[in-house]
Amino acid sequence: MVSIAFCPGSVHAQRVSPGTTYGQKVAFTTTQWTMVLAAGQSDSPEAQAALENLCRTYWYPLYAFVRHRGHQVHEAQDLTQEFFTRMLEKDYLCAVDPKKGKFRSFLLAALEHFLANEWRKRKTKKRGGQYQVISLDEAAEQHYAQLPASNLTPEQLYAQQWALTLLERVLTRLRDEREENGKAPVFAQLKIFLTDLRPIPYAELAPSMNTTADALKMAVGRLRQRYRELLIEEIESTVSSPEEVEQELRELFAALSL
Repeated sequence: MVSIAFCPGSVHAQRVSPGTTYGQKVAFTTTQWTMVLAAGQSDSPEAQAALENLCRTYWYPLYAFVRHRGHQVHEAQDLTQEFFTRMLEKDYLCAVDPKKGKFRSFLLAALEHFLANEWRKRKTKKRGGQYQVISLDEAAEQHYAQLPASNLTPEQLYAQQWALTLLERVLTRLRDEREENGKAPVFAQLKIFLTDLRPIPYAELAPSMNTTADALKMAVGRLRQRYRELLIEEIESTVSSPEEVEQELRELFAALSL
């Protein structure tokens, strides 16, 4: 089995011995998505906060999906915002099958249903509704406009942008951890070993950091290990069973290769 740490532009793989658990966890803990599934139609504030956080993460991948389906900028913004507004109001949660517990798959199926049947019926109303999942500025469209031309289907683009968004969240969490520990300058120098296919040789960088090549190699190893742990945590938060974690890792691989 292979445990993978990803970053845009780079893939690092480390062989893991049989029986090793993801992130060295003995049991699959309660995650954001399993909390939402358990809450169902209840008014649990914890589940509602978890669902809102999950939706915020997936806003751009689904916006890219809607745009790639041919909708213009403002229409795509309105459709994506209204979809998530209804999601947060739990209109769709009654249709969730706990046996099909991947949040990513549930979201795409729900959005496709929404686009095919419900958006035509919506009444004219102000953007945002009761919930504002993410600011409707031009950032998402600027990101979408910068995507290279490709033959990807909307579904493939969604998978690709999900993977890149997930990796960006992992990198941001790792950076924030290092900043909290007063190690922001070190992280700024070492993150190249996560994001670059051809990073600077250890022996070349070590003198500028007042360390040795061997010590630097160990530091990079620890950084990559923590990156892998955070990646697994992010994936776990969107699935409902430990078996799905490995499947999501494989699909992450496939999405990045599109």
